[in-house]
Amino acid sequence: MNDLNGATCEAATEHAPVHALEQVAFLGETLGPLFLNDPGRGGKAACAALASFASLDVRAAAAEWPFVDEGEARAALELMCVGAAAGVDDDLVWEYRRLFVGPAKKAAPPWGSVYTDRECVVFGASTLELRAWMRAHGIERLGDKAEPEDHIGLMLLLMTWIADNRPELLDEYLREHLLTWAGHFLSLAEREAAHPFYEGLARLTCASLEGVREARGLEVAYPRFYR
Repeated sequence: MNDLNGATCEAATEHAPVHALEQVAFLGETLGPLFLNDPGRGGKAACAALASFASLDVRAAAAEWPFVDEGEARAALELMCVGAAAGVDDDLVWEYRRLFVGPAKKAAPPWGSVYTDRECVVFGASTLELRAWMRAHGIERLGDKAEPEDHIGLMLLLMTWIADNRPELLDEYLREHLLTWAGHFLSLAEREAAHPFYEGLARLTCASLEGVREARGLEVAYPRFYR
């Protein structure tokens, strides 16, 4: 994804030091693909990602995980480590699809408008608002155009891109588009998860985003949720 004007990103402000921006970018690029990519169709990349969690030094990783209390990070990473131990097996694939894909009713739909739109539909008002915001700032969308822009995986990856390329927009993006619904969705995903990997993933992502919100001093106006 490229800035349409081809300009280099502006220097980080005193409210967004480079190290903090790198930490935000790390979160998005690490966690986003785990929501976005069906492990049953991810090939070598999915296998490699699972292997990395299966062999993780949880204590060391928790101590370094940004924006999250070490104990909370360790608990979530332990769940992911246990869940990744068997690799990309039928249980993992089934749970990903049960939670996020279907074809049966999804336990935790991964799109923001499902929760914030009165009709609980994809491509709802919040999707269109995000699309308009991206267009206004010359930001191209990520991924397959058939996937709504407010998929949690795409939005985490977009967070990384903004932190790396347009840091002056990061707080606005978080406050007005991602944080408005992500915590609600992630709490639901954690409750509904019947597999430790996805329970831990939802828990770690929720704690990470809340830590970012606190670190950046953001006040978020939460919408009414219809699901």
